[in-house]
Amino acid sequence: MHQRILVVLPHPDDEAFGLSGTLAKYIKEGAQVTYACLTLGERGRNMGIPPFANRVTLPDVRRNELQESCKAIGIQDLRMLGFHDKTIEFEDKELLDRRIMELVQEIRPTLVFTFYPGYSVHPDHDATGAAVVRVMESLPAEERPILLCLAFSKNCYSILGQPNVSVEVTDFLEHKMNSIQAHRSQFQAAELLGSRTLEDKEILDRFGTERFWTYPLN
Repeated sequence: MHQRILVVLPHPDDEAFGLSGTLAKYIKEGAQVTYACLTLGERGRNMGIPPFANRVTLPDVRRNELQESCKAIGIQDLRMLGFHDKTIEFEDKELLDRRIMELVQEIRPTLVFTFYPGYSVHPDHDATGAAVVRVMESLPAEERPILLCLAFSKNCYSILGQPNVSVEVTDFLEHKMNSIQAHRSQFQAAELLGSRTLEDKEILDRFGTERFWTYPLN
């Protein structure tokens, strides 16, 4: 069982669909989770339907949504690192890597989650994953935690093969749906707004299992 888990993702809401159920499961089993969210998603285009945010208020709206999501999951330690949305690939790599390394040295995680660089669609996702990989590979081999990655590009299955880690999260669907619904400025799908019950088979099929690839560190 993992006692200390570090999650490094670039945007509020990145945690919701991909791994909120897994985190809730591990937390119930006793894990301490630190979530490092690099930005506030302040350059997002969605403002809610009907719109209730604007360009000025969106950072505060998304900060509050992220905090609500973390509370729904049970995450004990949220760090908002203050990098700029949609520019992670252009950030100072030494600064980015140093901030992540400081967290690794403080927390000493045995398990780290991030995006699989090159297979995660959004440039911020890929740049965040690449930074985490650089930090992990700079550690002595015996000190490296397991690195699990999210991927969802069209070619990820043909290139990477099947995910080698699957976590059944049916018992944690309430946590997951509450996490998704917390990000109300970003997600407006009807089934995510409470018009269906959690027992709905489609929701179970869609969200009941979370899958990850173990990154092959050099």
